[in-house]
Amino acid sequence: MNELRRILLVEDSANDAELVLAALSENHLANEVVVVRDGEEALDYLYRRGLFRLRMEGHPVVVLLDLKLPKVDGLEVLAELKSDPVMRMIPVVVLTSSREEPDLIRCYELNVNAYVVKPVDFNEFVYAIKGVGLFWAVINQPPPGALPPAPSR
Repeated sequence: MNELRRILLVEDSANDAELVLAALSENHLANEVVVVRDGEEALDYLYRRGLFRLRMEGHPVVVLLDLKLPKVDGLEVLAELKSDPVMRMIPVVVLTSSREEPDLIRCYELNVNAYVVKPVDFNEFVYAIKGVGLFWAVINQPPPGALPPAPSR
Protein backbone atom coordinates (compact mmCIF):
# COMPACT_ATOMS: atom_id res chain seq x y z
CA MET A 1 0.00 0.00 0.00
CA ASN A 2 1.66 3.20 -1.19
CA GLU A 3 -1.15 5.51 -0.10
CA LEU A 4 -0.18 8.23 2.32
CA ARG A 5 -2.02 7.56 5.59
CA ARG A 6 -1.72 10.83 7.45
CA ILE A 7 -2.78 11.26 11.08
CA LEU A 8 -3.37 14.63 12.71
CA LEU A 9 -2.43 14.65 16.40
CA VAL A 10 -3.80 17.61 18.36
CA GLU A 11 -1.93 17.53 21.67
CA ASP A 12 -0.54 20.33 23.84
CA SER A 13 1.48 18.05 26.13
CA ALA A 14 4.94 17.47 24.63
CA ASN A 15 5.32 14.29 26.70
CA ASP A 16 2.01 12.81 25.53
CA ALA A 17 2.74 13.78 21.93
CA GLU A 18 6.13 12.03 22.10
CA LEU A 19 4.51 8.90 23.55
CA VAL A 20 1.90 8.83 20.79
CA LEU A 21 4.53 9.37 18.09
CA ALA A 22 6.76 6.65 19.56
CA ALA A 23 3.87 4.16 19.76
CA LEU A 24 2.73 4.86 16.19
CA SER A 25 6.27 4.75 14.84
CA GLU A 26 7.19 1.57 16.70
CA ASN A 27 4.20 -0.14 15.14
CA HIS A 28 4.61 1.43 11.65
CA LEU A 29 1.01 2.66 11.72
CA ALA A 30 1.25 5.84 9.68
CA ASN A 31 3.46 7.33 7.01
CA GLU A 32 3.08 10.79 8.50
CA VAL A 33 1.86 12.18 11.80
CA VAL A 34 1.28 15.92 11.86
CA VAL A 35 1.38 17.36 15.38
CA VAL A 36 -0.32 20.61 16.30
CA ARG A 37 -0.30 22.03 19.82
CA ASP A 38 -3.68 23.75 20.16
CA GLY A 39 -7.18 23.83 18.72
CA GLU A 40 -6.55 26.92 16.62
CA GLU A 41 -3.62 25.21 14.84
CA ALA A 42 -5.78 22.12 14.32
CA LEU A 43 -8.48 24.12 12.57
CA ASP A 44 -5.89 26.05 10.54
CA TYR A 45 -4.34 22.74 9.43
CA LEU A 46 -7.65 21.14 8.50
CA TYR A 47 -8.95 24.20 6.66
CA ARG A 48 -5.55 24.87 5.01
CA ARG A 49 -5.17 28.43 6.27
CA GLY A 50 -2.47 30.46 8.01
CA LEU A 51 0.79 28.53 8.31
CA PHE A 52 -0.87 25.52 6.66
CA ARG A 53 -2.36 27.25 3.60
CA LEU A 54 0.18 25.54 1.32
CA ARG A 55 0.03 22.06 2.86
CA MET A 56 -0.66 19.00 0.72
CA GLU A 57 -4.28 18.48 -0.27
CA GLY A 58 -6.37 15.81 1.38
CA HIS A 59 -7.57 15.21 4.89
CA PRO A 60 -5.98 13.02 7.54
CA VAL A 61 -7.39 9.51 7.88
CA VAL A 62 -8.04 10.31 11.54
CA VAL A 63 -7.71 13.21 13.98
CA LEU A 64 -6.47 12.28 17.45
CA LEU A 65 -7.85 15.13 19.55
CA ASP A 66 -7.08 16.09 23.13
CA LEU A 67 -9.88 17.96 24.89
CA LYS A 68 -8.00 20.31 27.19
CA LEU A 69 -6.25 22.58 24.69
CA PRO A 70 -5.12 26.21 24.70
CA LYS A 71 -6.70 28.85 22.43
CA VAL A 72 -9.57 26.68 21.14
CA ASP A 73 -10.47 23.66 23.26
CA GLY A 74 -11.06 20.18 21.87
CA LEU A 75 -14.83 20.34 22.26
CA GLU A 76 -14.94 23.50 20.14
CA VAL A 77 -12.74 21.86 17.48
CA LEU A 78 -14.97 18.78 17.47
CA ALA A 79 -18.13 20.90 17.26
CA GLU A 80 -16.77 22.89 14.31
CA LEU A 81 -15.61 19.81 12.40
CA LYS A 82 -18.80 17.83 12.93
CA SER A 83 -20.99 20.79 11.91
CA ASP A 84 -19.15 21.24 8.60
CA PRO A 85 -20.63 19.15 5.75
CA VAL A 86 -17.16 18.39 4.33
CA MET A 87 -15.15 18.01 7.53
CA ARG A 88 -17.72 15.93 9.43
CA MET A 89 -16.64 12.81 7.55
CA ILE A 90 -13.11 12.95 8.98
CA PRO A 91 -12.94 10.43 11.84
CA VAL A 92 -12.16 12.10 15.17
CA VAL A 93 -10.89 10.11 18.13
CA VAL A 94 -10.80 12.01 21.38
CA LEU A 95 -7.64 11.01 23.21
CA THR A 96 -7.86 12.58 26.64
CA SER A 97 -7.11 12.17 30.32
CA SER A 98 -10.66 13.29 31.16
CA ARG A 99 -12.88 10.66 32.68
CA GLU A 100 -15.56 13.28 33.34
CA GLU A 101 -18.97 12.05 32.25
CA PRO A 102 -20.08 15.48 30.92
CA ASP A 103 -17.07 15.46 28.53
CA LEU A 104 -17.90 11.94 27.36
CA ILE A 105 -21.57 12.79 26.84
CA ARG A 106 -20.81 16.06 25.04
CA CYS A 107 -18.33 14.37 22.69
CA TYR A 108 -20.86 11.74 21.67
CA GLU A 109 -23.55 14.42 21.27
CA LEU A 110 -21.12 16.08 18.83
CA ASN A 111 -20.73 12.76 16.94
CA VAL A 112 -17.18 11.86 17.96
CA ASN A 113 -16.08 8.57 16.39
CA ALA A 114 -14.36 7.26 19.52
CA TYR A 115 -13.44 8.41 23.03
CA VAL A 116 -10.23 6.99 24.52
CA VAL A 117 -9.00 7.81 28.02
CA LYS A 118 -5.21 7.97 28.09
CA PRO A 119 -3.89 5.24 30.35
CA VAL A 120 -1.42 6.39 33.02
CA ASP A 121 0.76 3.27 32.75
CA PHE A 122 3.33 3.57 29.93
CA ASN A 123 2.81 0.06 28.53
CA GLU A 124 -0.97 0.43 28.60
CA PHE A 125 -0.62 3.82 26.89
CA VAL A 126 1.48 2.32 24.08
CA TYR A 127 -0.96 -0.59 23.73
CA ALA A 128 -3.95 1.79 23.53
CA ILE A 129 -2.26 3.97 20.88
CA LYS A 130 -1.28 0.89 18.91
CA GLY A 131 -4.93 -0.24 18.89
CA VAL A 132 -6.23 3.19 17.91
CA GLY A 133 -3.59 3.60 15.20
CA LEU A 134 -4.05 0.09 13.82
CA PHE A 135 -7.79 0.49 13.49
CA TRP A 136 -8.02 4.05 12.19
CA ALA A 137 -4.88 4.24 10.03
CA VAL A 138 -4.76 0.69 8.67
CA ILE A 139 -8.00 -1.29 9.04
CA ASN A 140 -10.63 1.43 8.69
CA GLN A 141 -11.56 2.54 5.17
CA PRO A 142 -11.02 6.33 5.23
CA PRO A 143 -13.64 8.74 3.91
CA PRO A 144 -13.27 10.29 0.45
CA GLY A 145 -10.70 13.07 0.46
CA ALA A 146 -8.49 11.47 3.10
CA LEU A 147 -5.92 10.35 0.58
CA PRO A 148 -4.37 12.57 -2.06
CA PRO A 149 -5.40 11.87 -5.65
CA ALA A 150 -3.29 9.32 -7.47
CA PRO A 151 -0.67 10.91 -9.74
CA SER A 152 -1.66 11.03 -13.41
CA ARG A 153 0.38 9.01 -15.82
